[in-house]
Amino acid sequence: MLKGFRDFIARGNVVDLAVAVVLGVAFTAVINAVVNGFINPLIAAIFGEPNLTEVGTFTLNGAEFSLGLILDALLNFLLVAAAIYFFVIVPLNKMLSLRRSGGEDAEATTDDITLLTEIRYLLKQQRS
Repeated sequence: MLKGFRDFIARGNVVDLAVAVVLGVAFTAVINAVVNGFINPLIAAIFGEPNLTEVGTFTLNGAEFSLGLILDALLNFLLVAAAIYFFVIVPLNKMLSLRRSGGEDAEATTDDITLLTEIRYLLKQQRS
C-alpha cells in the first residue's frame, strides 16, 4: 500500500500538477494586483465607483444584486487565462515544436525525407 502511494507521488504527472497549482496561485496574485492597482482605479475614474464590484448593483425586494461582482470574477479569470496562455503555453509549444524538429526548419526536414524516399526507390529498383 505504501509502495503504491510512493509510486503515485513519484510519477511526473503529480509533480507537474503541483507546479501548475503553485504557478496558478502566483498568477492569480499578480492578476489581483493588476486589478486592484490599475483596473479598479480606472473603473473608479470612469464610473465613479470604488471598484468593479460596485458597478451595476441594485436591490430588489431586499435582495442585493451585483453585476459588477460577476464582471470582476470574469475579468480576473480572463486575465489569468491570458497570462497563462501567453507566458506558459505559447513558449512551451514553441519549445516542443523546436525539439520535435531538432532545431531545424521544416524545409530542411522535407528535403531529407524526399532524399531518403528517392534512395529507397533506387534500392528497390536495384533488387528487381
